[in-house]
Amino acid sequence: MATPKQSLDQQQSQHMRVKNSGLISYNGSPMEDNDEEEMSKSALAAFRAKEEEIKRKKMEIRERVQAQLGRVEVETMRLAEIREELEALTDPMKKEVAIVRKKIDLVNKDLKPLGQSCQKKEKEYREVLEAFNEKNKEKAQLVSKLMELVNESERVRMKKLDELSKNIDSLG
Repeated sequence: MATPKQSLDQQQSQHMRVKNSGLISYNGSPMEDNDEEEMSKSALAAFRAKEEEIKRKKMEIRERVQAQLGRVEVETMRLAEIREELEALTDPMKKEVAIVRKKIDLVNKDLKPLGQSCQKKEKEYREVLEAFNEKNKEKAQLVSKLMELVNESERVRMKKLDELSKNIDSLG
């Protein structure tokens, strides 16, 4: 198949032949009527062939466009059906879902103050626990001191008793 540039060159050369048909040929003698007629027929035939080729290509393109339009139309119809199905699609559990969501909202409302109360009580518990632990530590320290004092007291008394016992033994 000829490229558009080659086809254009052929058309221009044929056009020049037709144009020059009434002129003197290169050798200086007028062209014969037969040659002119043949050139005219040849140019006319080439022109008709080009016209037929253009018509054929135009028809091919028209057919391709129609085919594409047909496919687009079918796809448009399919998309419209899908859209209708999508719009018609309802959740069979919509009512139950709405009820459960409302219940969740109500529980969330109840949870908020309970959570705040829990946090407050946890804080109080930590504070009381800390105070308890401090008092318990203080008690342990006091018990330890008491034990030391009792032990010291016993030791001192035992010493005193031993001295008294030695004094009695020395008297007698």
